[in-house]
Amino acid sequence: MSIMMNKESVEVIPHSCLVKLQAIYDTLKSAEKKAADLLLQEPKFFSESSIVEAAEAAGCSEATIVRLSKKLGYSGYPELKAHLVQGNGDRPMELYAGITEEDTYESVVHKVFQASIQALTDTMNIIDKGEYQRAVEAIVNSRKMVLCGVGDAANVALSGYQKFIRAGMNVQASHDPDVQLIAASHLTKGDVIIAISYSGRTKSIVDLVKYSKVTGATTICITNYPLSPLAKNSDIILLTAAFTEPLKGEVVSKRVTELCLMESLFINVLLKKKEQFTKGLNKSSNALEMNKL
Repeated sequence: MSIMMNKESVEVIPHSCLVKLQAIYDTLKSAEKKAADLLLQEPKFFSESSIVEAAEAAGCSEATIVRLSKKLGYSGYPELKAHLVQGNGDRPMELYAGITEEDTYESVVHKVFQASIQALTDTMNIIDKGEYQRAVEAIVNSRKMVLCGVGDAANVALSGYQKFIRAGMNVQASHDPDVQLIAASHLTKGDVIIAISYSGRTKSIVDLVKYSKVTGATTICITNYPLSPLAKNSDIILLTAAFTEPLKGEVVSKRVTELCLMESLFINVLLKKKEQFTKGLNKSSNALEMNKL
């Protein structure tokens, strides 16, 4: 996924708005992309124009401008304009531009670290407090929980599994799609499934969440894209904001945000049920001493 930005768009458009736009750009319809492209290429014109003028310049309808504004999280075009007029009070956008053969050792270190720093900062800034609270409460009130992800996302699920099981919670995790379905089949109303997919388009994970609805379990997803199939089929959506241009394959910044979200969920649940889980944590800690020299 790639959106066309110039120096003016980075300087004028608030960073939080750029992050949202990058998250939804590939899901926009052709007319909506025309409006988005106008916003990116001519942000000052966009902020100073009436909706009629903006629609005419973009070659789309006024309703399309309104739809784009709402998809970006605004109540409508006036609120989007107001946000643009306020100017960019955020830090300049510093997306991970990839690593080349010309990079020095030091620049590679900087780019790798900066990618995760940027992703963590952006994710922290876009967290929906209401959705996050619902996720914590769902876990706290659950009887059983299943964590699932495939590929690199499975490592995030297994990390969460290790944390929650140390507290004595009834939790399961597996990288095998068949085992994930089996585990989900034993869930009932009030139980929780946490599905992790950066793209939100991993077929086995989306199918698992769809199936879990039949059991009555609450589905929580951790994904980077709010309009993805996974997000659309989940009860609670926890968004990350990791946008990178990797040299090839997976990059750590995509997973660091998911790991931090999982860690924060665990800590919040632990604080809510401290008395109940203290004994379990102590038992686990004592058992793990056997592996120490």
